[in-house]
Amino acid sequence: MKIINTQFEDVKIIEDFFSFDIRGSFIKLFNENEFEKYGLCSHYAETYYSISHKDTIRGMHFQLPPYEHTKLIHVIRGAAVDVIIDLRKSSPDYKKFITIQLSGNKPKSIYIPTGFAHGFKCIEDNTIMIYNVSTVYNSEADMGIFYDSIGYDWNIEEPIISERDKTHCTLEEFNSPF
Repeated sequence: MKIINTQFEDVKIIEDFFSFDIRGSFIKLFNENEFEKYGLCSHYAETYYSISHKDTIRGMHFQLPPYEHTKLIHVIRGAAVDVIIDLRKSSPDYKKFITIQLSGNKPKSIYIPTGFAHGFKCIEDNTIMIYNVSTVYNSEADMGIFYDSIGYDWNIEEPIISERDKTHCTLEEFNSPF
């Protein structure tokens, strides 16, 4: 496992352990001791996965305090561009975003601490993404930012978006508690 810094000090790219032989491949997505050694969250309360069509946009999601959570994101099949927005008012990167491409062919994970919104666009059909989160989902703390209000060019003519994600407030309307 190798930890790589991003433009956001607390968001990390993790090069996962990967081996390949005549049987196929083996990937280690998480090691508690390694995460603790680097000061990263090492407790995850829930795990989800999604299977998405090409040109699907999911996001920009997060949970409000006191139910906020750290996320550990992986793509195990297909490919996606992950988009992360800093919602921490005291951060020099407040309201800025970064993008990181994830692919099942190049195993790496993204570590996203609390105070960030997260979303992605799928660039291949049947993209499978796994999300590990450090707190249990709370529907009353569930929140999002409207994907098209963040200044990112999603480069999709007809995106596939849930009705829920269409109703999120814009980045400018959002009063961050982080």
